[in-house]
Order: sequence, then C-alpha cells, then structure tokens
Amino acid sequence: QVQLVESGGGLVQAGGSLRLSCAASGRTFSRDTMGWFRQAPGKEREFVAAMTWTGSTTLYANSVQGRFTISRDSAKNTVYLRMNSLKSEDTAVYYCAAIPTSGLDGSSWYYWGQGTQVTVSS
Repeated sequence: QVQLVESGGGLVQAGGSLRLSCAASGRTFSRDTMGWFRQAPGKEREFVAAMTWTGSTTLYANSVQGRFTISRDSAKNTVYLRMNSLKSEDTAVYYCAAIPTSGLDGSSWYYWGQGTQVTVSS
C-alpha cells in the first residue's frame, strides 16, 4: 500500500520557520515528480510547490516564491518543504502529493498524503 505521510506542522509565530517532511512508503518515488499543496479553512486546495525527480525543475506559487523551498532526499524517499518568513495567510493544512497528471501546478495527482496542520499566529 502506497502511503505519503506528512509531518513537521505546528504552531509558529509570524516571521518564523518550519520544515515539513513527506515520507513515502509502499513504492519508491525517486523518479517521480513530487509536490506540496495547501488548503486554508473555507478555501479550495491550492498549489504550493513542486519538484521533478532530477531536481532540474522546481515551481512555486507566487505567494510563496522566495520564502519556501522544496527539496528531496531520494535515498530516504522523502520530500521536504522549508518555509521561512511565515505569514498568517500561510495557515492551512499542507498536503504532499506525487505524480502529477496535468502539469506541475495542476490539482490532479495520483497520490496524496493526509495532511499536516500549519498555524501561523500574528
């Protein structure tokens, strides 16, 4: 059974940092594109960041560009999201995803994690 399990969320003050992790099991994703999405209360899930398996291509939402960094450790079958200079509007449930079917920033991906809550207090 393929699983993506996020961790690292929590409560942080505005201006602070967090690093989210997404550990995959059940199959290797070392040659697959991985990404992060988020969903704030009352809003639709939105794209945050994605990285191809080689790391040669990364894509970020405008709202997080320059503050968030996606990375991966293929040996550990894990993808990370480093979040700096956090703002209250970054508060959301963050989801890990694997293998997009309609573009890096599209909403259709084969695998999804269960999400981890990030709350930024102002």
